[in-house]
Amino acid sequence: MRNPLLALLAGLTLAACSSQPPAPEQGGAKVEDRSPAAVKVDVAPVAPVTAGKTDGFSLAALKDPKSILSKRSVFFDFDQYVIKDEFKPLVEAHAKLLVANPQVKMLIQGNADERGSREYNLALGQKRAEALKKMLLLLGAKESQIEAVSLGEEKPRCTEHDETCWAQNRRDDMLYSGEF
Repeated sequence: MRNPLLALLAGLTLAACSSQPPAPEQGGAKVEDRSPAAVKVDVAPVAPVTAGKTDGFSLAALKDPKSILSKRSVFFDFDQYVIKDEFKPLVEAHAKLLVANPQVKMLIQGNADERGSREYNLALGQKRAEALKKMLLLLGAKESQIEAVSLGEEKPRCTEHDETCWAQNRRDDMLYSGEF
């Protein structure tokens, strides 16, 4: 008696699962027509783009040896992080570029020569990078455009052990979007 009862119960359960959804009532929610003929696409004209240029920011000017913007390093005296007067026109030119192109980002890498402890050189490199960043901000660049980091003595430009070489390693390097 138990098997026929289970079969009947299973049959009723399956019959209940096969029911159709109720028909939509009059005045109910409307169904959106998504057929290809019903879809309308607005196409805006695309502005022409010239290679190497974005809103007045020219990568070519950064690589043109005749442009002041091609110079990307500021050098410091031994154990100093004050920007010397001879580099102020260079910093001003880079600040103008940043002000004119708010979408452009800059990374300043502060460096030190090999003399001094690793920790000291990292701190000195950071002070140098922050000094350059502060000057760029005072000239109108935005905080969100500039990041200042220290590499300490880890990225020397010259590896000799004399004053001429050490002078090349006491510097800030300016890198732009796409270069870091």
